[in-house]
Amino acid sequence: MAISKAKKQELVAQYRDWIERSQALVVTTYIGLSVPELETLRREVRSAGGEFHVLKNTLARRAFRDAGLEIETEHFLGDTAVAFAFEDAPGVAKAVVDFAKEAEAVRVKAGYLDKRLVSADEIEALAKVPPLPVVRGQLLGVIMAPASKLVRTLAEPGRQIAAVLDAYAKKDAAPEAA
Repeated sequence: MAISKAKKQELVAQYRDWIERSQALVVTTYIGLSVPELETLRREVRSAGGEFHVLKNTLARRAFRDAGLEIETEHFLGDTAVAFAFEDAPGVAKAVVDFAKEAEAVRVKAGYLDKRLVSADEIEALAKVPPLPVVRGQLLGVIMAPASKLVRTLAEPGRQIAAVLDAYAKKDAAPEAA
């Protein structure tokens, strides 16, 4: 069933909106994926801060060109779906790559990172980057380490004096008990 020109323009506008809001895109093929598996993948991508959509190839190529992205025609042949990373690019890439390892029907074709075309291998490398909350925690630990060390260093002489006084107090108290 053919779709109207107005509907095509609406779809191109929707695709372009998703592209422009995304930090990263993961272009995949999904040949042979069942509907429950597709819904599982969508749920995993959504929990990582993105969306997973099946796209019409011709309209997707037009939307990508309109958004100023370099496209490779072979990336938009056959069954094509794209994961759009709106919040956490490594998290979305990890969700897709991990799912692709379990389901042979999903294969990463390529991707875009900050509007730059990247290979499937680069998407897999992106998937190995820790998610944003973990990176924030690591950064906070690095920032806090010098302050924590300074506090421990300043407190150490006082702790040592207290230990010496406690030892003398216990030594003096021991003969009286005898």
